[in-house]
Amino acid sequence: MKRIAFVGIATAILALGVFAAIKPETFSTVEKVSVAATESDANQVLPIHVHKTATCGCCGEWIKHLEKSGFSVKYSNHEDLDSIKAQFGIENNYQSCHTGVSANGFVFEGHVPAKYIREFLNETPEDSLGLSVPAMPVGSPGMEYGNKFMPYQVLLLKKDGSVSVYAEVKTYQDQF
Repeated sequence: MKRIAFVGIATAILALGVFAAIKPETFSTVEKVSVAATESDANQVLPIHVHKTATCGCCGEWIKHLEKSGFSVKYSNHEDLDSIKAQFGIENNYQSCHTGVSANGFVFEGHVPAKYIREFLNETPEDSLGLSVPAMPVGSPGMEYGNKFMPYQVLLLKKDGSVSVYAEVKTYQDQF
């Protein structure tokens, strides 16, 4: 139990250090927008299973984002996620703090906006493994930090190990 508490504290300190190390001009300010599911989304509830650690707060916030966007979410807490990420073929440089898995086995690694998960599941690119937002970009769903936002990419992971850019998220509003 002490190890879990230490890991949680260390993660929080690391995250604060990351925020402090980023130049302020890297961020843009954001205007909050509603992420509630639309009526058409509510008619298509999509199940997703999230693998996370018990001490990760941003994972819980990402789950709330998915639920508000019409997903049915179950989650499992793990002490070590390395075996989960290996099981689903997520290479180290595309990993983040949690792994979501759809009912049909597609992976959503990290703070992928629900908008892109739904789009991906509705029109799945051939030979794809899933989507990834590596690391933990400030302002991405679950990683809100005041009114800060840092642009990022959503990557398409393919079964052959190759990767391409699935979406460019340039503004906070692009996520919804």
